[in-house]
Amino acid sequence: MNKHAVREQGAVQLYLNPRCVQDSQEYDASLQSILSVAAFEQAQASIVQWPGYAPTPLRHLPGLAAQMKVGGVYYKDEAGRFGLGSFKALGGAYAVNRLLLRQLQAHTGNTSLTLDDLKNPAYKDFIAGLTVTCATDGNHGRSVAWGAKNAGCQCVIYIHEHVSTGREQAIASYGAKVVRVPGNYDDSVRQAAEDAKEHGYFVVSDTSYPGYMDVPKDVMQGYTVMVQEALDQIGSGKPVSHVFIQGGVGGLAAAVCAHMWERLGAQRPRLIVVEPNKADCLFQSAVQGKPVTVTGDLNTVMAGLACGEISLLAWEILDPGTYAYMTLEDDAALQTMRRLARADKGDAPIVAGESAVAGVAACMAACEQADWRQAVGIDENSQILFFASEGDTDAELYQRIVGMSAKEVLAQEPV
Repeated sequence: MNKHAVREQGAVQLYLNPRCVQDSQEYDASLQSILSVAAFEQAQASIVQWPGYAPTPLRHLPGLAAQMKVGGVYYKDEAGRFGLGSFKALGGAYAVNRLLLRQLQAHTGNTSLTLDDLKNPAYKDFIAGLTVTCATDGNHGRSVAWGAKNAGCQCVIYIHEHVSTGREQAIASYGAKVVRVPGNYDDSVRQAAEDAKEHGYFVVSDTSYPGYMDVPKDVMQGYTVMVQEALDQIGSGKPVSHVFIQGGVGGLAAAVCAHMWERLGAQRPRLIVVEPNKADCLFQSAVQGKPVTVTGDLNTVMAGLACGEISLLAWEILDPGTYAYMTLEDDAALQTMRRLARADKGDAPIVAGESAVAGVAACMAACEQADWRQAVGIDENSQILFFASEGDTDAELYQRIVGMSAKEVLAQEPV
């Protein structure tokens, strides 16, 4: 079999990236212009000052490790991040602050102003007159709305027709105006951009495209705070050999890839990017060797990953940095949510949302196939890291899927 052919097991697919430079190249200076440790340090210095900041827990799941016949599992649990329920709290809100700072510097002509100056009462009225906007499947919009509320500016969030009412209400609870758009996520992105141009809004998007690069860099750089937390928490523990990470537009995956690549060099773990088979723009781009747009309704239960167009900045990092790509069907995500919610096999129960479990589900699928294990280099000594990107961000939907509320899940006693 061609090493780089698409492998299929039912609805699950695996593709080894022929352009990956896993062991042979340091993190390039050209990539540092997108994401870098230096810019991470600026993001970290700001974010750790936000009210309520605390590192999210890194959990050990020996039961899951035994089930997959690997050495260990690290599970970075983002369900409690700033009370917003997902890692997105780091990116969107940080990007709002950075955008407002750039506007304030331009308004005053004072380029020495810093993020701390956004709190200066002298600038309150100017900031209140600005409006930020974005399109979202739920979590990014919630972060942008939260960041706008904290900063004191206005906010308009666009959602598509498949976004749940629960997620819509969560965004509106932070004072944002929510506009529902017919079609899929990419349709809502286009509507947000058109309305921003007409009304003078400032777009805070987590995806980049020609002519729009600065804000997505800030979004992704905010995510690297989570990645460094995980590295600090692992500390002198056994080094990570593999990371299975959710795809979407690629921003999260690129943040994980870039930060670990620059920090760890040739010792960085193998990165496997995972997407729903109904929204696999990164997978298809990898196979084609260039950015590819996936069309259709993109209607997957993994709502946060329902994206048809990749972020061009993310692609620049992921194309040389990703070891393999995988796709999976919705049912695998649903089963994995239920598996993690059970207090058994020595693991404490975990509340994981539909998009949070994609990496876990894909790793479990890969571990069931001897040739796939060998292809991605998984064995009984492997240490796997998952970034569980969200908790029950739609509480009603979570309860329907799992059969218990998040509170009931966490009340179980481990067995």
